[in-house]
Amino acid sequence: MSETWLVIGLGNPGPTYAGNRHNVGAMVVDELATRTRSPLRSHKARAAAAQVRIGTGAGGVPGPSAVIAVPSSFMNESGGPVKALMGFFSVEPDRLVVVHDELDIPAGDVRLKLGGGEGGHNGLRSISKSLGTRDYLRVRVGIGRPPGRQDPADFVLKDFSPTERKELPFLLGDAADAVEMLVSHGLLDTQQKFHSA
Repeated sequence: MSETWLVIGLGNPGPTYAGNRHNVGAMVVDELATRTRSPLRSHKARAAAAQVRIGTGAGGVPGPSAVIAVPSSFMNESGGPVKALMGFFSVEPDRLVVVHDELDIPAGDVRLKLGGGEGGHNGLRSISKSLGTRDYLRVRVGIGRPPGRQDPADFVLKDFSPTERKELPFLLGDAADAVEMLVSHGLLDTQQKFHSA
């Protein structure tokens, strides 16, 4: 069995969607690619991916081996590429980390969990259906609820506001830190750090 982690950042493909709140998961994986100086390259599993060492372990040694990837399918078809990547790199569900936007978490907060429901998130629903399990790790990046009566579906497909964009580098940095700590130190320690913030 592989010791490799698979970190998936969810989003929709193409420049039209690149700045959308719904694409914040893909933005976090881009941040990890920048940190590891490993550009994402097209993979036959309908994704852009890179093999990296993520974070740092005890004594400053390079962290665990991981594949970071963004599906090149639309959000609601994320499951196919994720399952194909897991098969290609021999990754089990307990080493799958999915980074995604979360309406039910205040904007700017990062939370982590294992398993649970999909909360109406089409990307998560597609992954759970393709894998036949919900028992994979999630790094949930808070985007907050839409103002007034705006439809949540419209809200997530809009770009971050100018005010939010000023804070976005900090949010992406926190979420990338959470992924690094999760694969290096485990879920409980990472939850203690990020949930008490």
